[in-house]
Amino acid sequence: MQWNDAPILITGAASGLGRATALHLHGEGATVGLVDLPGKGTEELAGELGERALSLSADVTSAAEVQAAIEALSERAGALRGAVHCAGVAWAGRTLGRSGPHDLDVFGHVLKINTMGTFNVVRLCAAKMAEQEPGPDGDRGAIVCTASVAAFDGQIGQVAYAASKGAVAAMTLPLARDLARSGIRVVTIAPGVFDTPMMKMLPEEARQKLAQTVPFPARLGDPAEYGALASHILQNPMLNGEVIRLDGALRMAPR
Repeated sequence: MQWNDAPILITGAASGLGRATALHLHGEGATVGLVDLPGKGTEELAGELGERALSLSADVTSAAEVQAAIEALSERAGALRGAVHCAGVAWAGRTLGRSGPHDLDVFGHVLKINTMGTFNVVRLCAAKMAEQEPGPDGDRGAIVCTASVAAFDGQIGQVAYAASKGAVAAMTLPLARDLARSGIRVVTIAPGVFDTPMMKMLPEEARQKLAQTVPFPARLGDPAEYGALASHILQNPMLNGEVIRLDGALRMAPR
């Protein structure tokens, strides 16, 4: 995929992995559609980037709002060529805690945002990509999803989060197979411990302990490294149906 102002939709774009991805792709020449909840900061980021950046508000679980964001980006910049889905939530709670069993509504809420939200964005972006003329190899676009190492190494208290991200990892191959006839690729990144705003909420001592659990490099991941990988996936036509761990060889301990 050559950028040439190609429009790329990025969810969760106001902060963390999504923001870093937007900065990287915009720097490479892409037009970026910055999607996040209202008031999260996409307007400020679009102003910072200037040309080839569009602030868009959407709840990723809403079909109407995601569709409207896709249409707005396409009207502004042309046929949708790629999407990077970073929006999601984290939650900690044991299956059986001191106050009783895990809240079922909370479990459903985490799956709704992380799993259903991912599928909603993929299906609608794919439908838009399928409308355009294919490239020389029959390609029409690529979509990058975000799982987590918790999909494979879920820790104590991560049952809801691990389930939601495990589902994203599991749907990657069937999504790629479903969309192959339309010339659309799907790849998922499973990040380890990254220095995102969520991580910055932890005390410095806890942050350092987490960093020391990473074999090499023994530090928290830089969101820019996620953005660089997302960019490479979008441009490498043989990457498809794969879940890529981006974790410095980290394997999470039970706690």
